Formats: sequence, C-alpha cells, structure tokens
Amino acid sequence: MDVFASFRLDGRRACITGGSRGLGRAMAQALAEAGADLVLIGREAESLQTAQSELSALGRRVDTIVGDLGQVDEAQRVGELLARDFGPLDILVNNVGGRRLNIPTEEMSLADWNSLIQLNLTSVYQMCQHVGRMMIQRGQGGSIINVASIAGIIVSKGIFGRHYETAKAAVMSLTRSLAVDWARYHIRVNAIAPGLFLTDPNRKWFREKPELQETFTSGIPMGRAGEPKEIGPLALYLASDASNYMTGATLVLDGGYTLW
Repeated sequence: MDVFASFRLDGRRACITGGSRGLGRAMAQALAEAGADLVLIGREAESLQTAQSELSALGRRVDTIVGDLGQVDEAQRVGELLARDFGPLDILVNNVGGRRLNIPTEEMSLADWNSLIQLNLTSVYQMCQHVGRMMIQRGQGGSIINVASIAGIIVSKGIFGRHYETAKAAVMSLTRSLAVDWARYHIRVNAIAPGLFLTDPNRKWFREKPELQETFTSGIPMGRAGEPKEIGPLALYLASDASNYMTGATLVLDGGYTLW
C-alpha cells in the first residue's frame, strides 16, 4: 500500500466535539481534507454554521449538533442523539474542555469543581461510552482520540484551577483503560496531550494576564506557542490506518515544554 494512502479517510465519518473553533476546528479540517465526512458538536449554533459552510466546501458532508457537554444532562442527550441519528461513526475526537477558572484550590467551591470535572473528564467518558457502544455493535472497529493536555503530566506554572490537571491526568488513564477493554473489538483509543496553542481561550488568558505568555513561552525549547493547524496532522495520523498498531498511547505535542 502507498504510505500516503494509509492516511486517507474516504468513506469514513468522524465526530469532533468542540469542532467549530480552535483545536477542534483544526482537527476537523485535517480529517475533512483526508476524505472524512463530519459531525461537529458545539455550544454555539452560529459558530457551528460557519464551520459547516467552510468544511462543506471541501466536498464533505458536515452535520452539526448544538449542545453543551459541560452539562451532564446535555452530554447524555447529545450522546443519545448522536447514536440514534448520526451513525455509523468510524472516528471520535473528544476535544471539548478547558481550564476556564483560575481559582486556588482552597477557594474553589465544590460546585465549580464538579462542573469543571464534568467538562474535562465526565463528558469524555459519556461520549466514549455512546460512540464506543456504536462501534462495538457495528463490528468494524474504529478510532477514538481523546484530547488531554500536558497539564495531565506536569503542573502548570502561574495559573491555578487544579481541576484541570486532575481531569486531564484522568483522561489519559481512561484512554489506556478503554484501549485495553476495546482492543478485542478493533477499536483503538489514543490521546493527544497538547501544550500551549494560540487558541482563542489562551489568547484571552494572555490579554488578562500578559505575564502568563512569557511564563509559558520561556519554557518552550522551540521558543513559541503552537498554531492550531499544527495539531491537525497528528489527529489525522491517529484517526487513520497509518496508526493501526497504536493504541493506549498519549502523544505529547508541546514544542518540547515537558522536556525541561
């Protein structure tokens, strides 16, 4: 087989949560360019419509679902809707998440903790459960990609909200566990651990706390933050047959930040 052909996704369907903006949008672009049809999930209808219009221009079918996976009932509804009306799925990218609050642990309310664990961990479990069940029943395998973070490996400097480190470490553990459980069904489960990327939320952090950008970039051997488009090729690798023998892995994409 031509090595480049192993990266093609023609005839496959991928679901990307948080797929209308930032890293999710970049991964959706990469999968669509490789031939995949898409289902994008996001909170904002307008943003989803924009992404749908842009990605449809590539000749792909693009469906959208409006829903807030940070709410347990909404995540359940979206998962059930996805399984009922948008299958079959060959690929799931669990991209939804975010730190959102910069609050020291001793000041964080239990309500905030639970809400952010839902956003960054439980929603991943819910989507894996719904889509994994679909893949098992279909019997043709699939690829699940969970977006973790280097914050699941190290503790972020200059910013609080340790719900994020906790949840992202758990996402990596969930990834390994599901990789073992579902290998017999030919479902591969891997994770990406991004470092600092210039997404809209991170640009917002830097506007509010300019010192953070220097704190982070000074610790990156490559000397810069990543651009969202730079995550696309890695997502494509994990989604495609090119990574057929890889499961349970967490691949770090951070410009070398975790090396020091």
